[in-house]
Amino acid sequence: MAEFKHVTVLLKEAVAGLNVQSTGTYVDATLGGGGHTQAILQQLAGGHLYSFDQDQTAIRYNQQHLKTAIDAGKVTLVEDNFRNLTTELANYGVSGIDGVLYDLGVSSPQFDDAKRGFSYQHDAPLDMRMNQEQSLSAMAVVNEWPYERLVKILYRYGEEHFAKQIARKIEQRRKVQPIRTTFELVDVIKDAIPAAARRHGGHPAKKSFQAIRIAVNDELGALEESLEQALALLNVGGRISVITFQSLEDRLVKTMFREKTSLSDDVPQGLPVIPTEMEPAFKLINKKPIVASNEELAKNHRAHSAKLRIIEKIKEGK
Repeated sequence: MAEFKHVTVLLKEAVAGLNVQSTGTYVDATLGGGGHTQAILQQLAGGHLYSFDQDQTAIRYNQQHLKTAIDAGKVTLVEDNFRNLTTELANYGVSGIDGVLYDLGVSSPQFDDAKRGFSYQHDAPLDMRMNQEQSLSAMAVVNEWPYERLVKILYRYGEEHFAKQIARKIEQRRKVQPIRTTFELVDVIKDAIPAAARRHGGHPAKKSFQAIRIAVNDELGALEESLEQALALLNVGGRISVITFQSLEDRLVKTMFREKTSLSDDVPQGLPVIPTEMEPAFKLINKKPIVASNEELAKNHRAHSAKLRIIEKIKEGK
């Protein structure tokens, strides 16, 4: 099988953040090229790792790449969306875990494989499905979703200022003929954005492609569901490390972690000492996100937007 080339971002920091215990039970929610999985496995002696990925290409690659660890019973590969964390782990009799790692977004192989349709840099059929067995694709979103829904996702998921103009241009173009390829969509987007605006802020299609990809894969919905499950599954002393690559993901993680580490609204104001039973069950390991070092940035340009947040469960409770 061809090499699944992917430079793992914040590898040491994310795994160190888990504070791996050698006999613990861990989850790599985003297997990808297996970089984080390998690093966690190196610290396990008697423990077990469950590595999730909905992308069949990643699973097939790692079935060979991690064959020794699989045969030794140290790791189980789970081909499913991480939004099904609780159900899948229950299938293996697991109801509590000591750590979960998330490396969000699209992996390098997905971006670089032109036929997957994730990139505005390669001409390919509009696809963008992380799970290639699902029915909804970017082609369906672009050609079938109504104007109002397109505006909503372009603005909400892409933070695109020209969402209305782009959605209207898509609507006009698809009446003539379906928009079938990435470059056809890029042309429509460029046509919708004023020339002056196209000269600033990077590639004019970047925000729209991000928005459509998020919609196709329901990335934010899946992340919220999965994090809720991971927080509920966590044993005392267990941690969750989350690497995000764009502001929407980071805001969601930051908000959920803040909710879990803040006093509940029913705690009376002005108490000189907070009773132990009223204290949050979780604490933040880093109040500010960890970012890539200058050394890592020099080696991997995709690390520029990466942010790592870590939370720990410190007592029983929610």
